[in-house]
Amino acid sequence: MQEIVIISGKGGTGKTSLVAAFAQLSKTELVVADCDVDAADLYLLMHPDFRLEQAFLSGEKAQLDQNGCDQCGLCQAACRFEAIELRAEQYTINALDCEGCGYCARVCPTGAISMVEQKAGDWYRSTTRFGGAMVHARLGIAAENSGKLVSLVKNEARKLAQRKGLETILVDGSPGIGCPVISSLSGADLAILVTEPTISGFHDLKRVRRLVEKFHIRIGCIINKFDLNPEITDQIQDWLDRESISLVARLPYSDVFTEAMTRGQTAIEYSNGTLSQSIRNSWDAILQLNNER
Repeated sequence: MQEIVIISGKGGTGKTSLVAAFAQLSKTELVVADCDVDAADLYLLMHPDFRLEQAFLSGEKAQLDQNGCDQCGLCQAACRFEAIELRAEQYTINALDCEGCGYCARVCPTGAISMVEQKAGDWYRSTTRFGGAMVHARLGIAAENSGKLVSLVKNEARKLAQRKGLETILVDGSPGIGCPVISSLSGADLAILVTEPTISGFHDLKRVRRLVEKFHIRIGCIINKFDLNPEITDQIQDWLDRESISLVARLPYSDVFTEAMTRGQTAIEYSNGTLSQSIRNSWDAILQLNNER
């Protein structure tokens, strides 16, 4: 089974729009895994049916049973996060301030405090409007453990691919170099870095490349909107050559991406012009690069 991960060092490079277009071209030939769980938006283009919905449980919060509490105050004294307050002669736990360390439960002499696992989001297994399979998720507001949720999404995508007899998983990773990206790269076979010819885009491309190389994964790069700044585009290409990174494609700037997104469509669905053909060629190049192992 092959895992192709599309990532970017920064947001706004067109990564998700490209993933949606690649998924449309592949239709039922692969499983799509949306691992950008902190700001999931691939579903806006894929229109999944949310056929299966499951809660994502992660992290714990302290819960105090007033019937068992003798109001000794040991829990408040032990809490470093000031999450336990004395109100109307009763100790209460503020869930927003609780960090789930569990120390209060350990010192409670009556066992009135227990640690309760929390719902941190939801994950879904769907069929997209293109007929393909998709595993995706949404992390709750201010919830933690996005890396763990990404790992769950990838594991479920692998299981689904095995059941369907599919050999490829296409992963839409998060921007940046944090825990969700690290989890997205785990077990991957090919990483495609999507960048743009700006100072920040080039800087973050180098950062995410340093991360990917630690996983010993084959790397390719797409320069999106290459014609906006030819000078930086040339600098990126020279750097790719020096680093022995395959240039998959140079995509021109086009309003098609934005116009298609506002209509809930992929770029190749909205327009059949030069950009559409370039995206098709990009996917062919990615598949070829993935097979060169």
